[in-house]
Amino acid sequence: MRLEDAAPKAGSQKRKRRVGRGIAAGQGASCGFGMRGQKSRSGRPTRPGFEGGQMPLYRRIPKLKHFPLINRQHYTIINVGDLADLAKNTEVNLASLMDAGIITTDDGPLKVLGHGDLSVALKVQAAAFTATAKEKIEAAGGTCEVVG
Repeated sequence: MRLEDAAPKAGSQKRKRRVGRGIAAGQGASCGFGMRGQKSRSGRPTRPGFEGGQMPLYRRIPKLKHFPLINRQHYTIINVGDLADLAKNTEVNLASLMDAGIITTDDGPLKVLGHGDLSVALKVQAAAFTATAKEKIEAAGGTCEVVG
């Protein structure tokens, strides 16, 4: 038999600690809380988050308005107004815009936004369109194709 094999009998219960009942009990007078200090006083536990008067962590950090999206989709964006200079019935996609120099960096799939005016019919291929962009392209006689 080893020391770690020693266990209380099944169903047995440990007696509750009786504090402040004299020196013989082992927890007399100060009841195991020591002599002085905040942690020895009655009504002792400070509230959760209390740091002794220092500005607590929950007040030091900024308020969280929104949680950031994990694996957020980044788009290369372009406005409808930037496509107005292109020739009629041109096929517009990310590669053709890079070749034309309208877009200089590839930040991900192409997304067309609705700012500006369009009077030329274009065949636009993009990963996403805003509602106003789609409306303006189709009103000019063009087509919107969503590509994967």
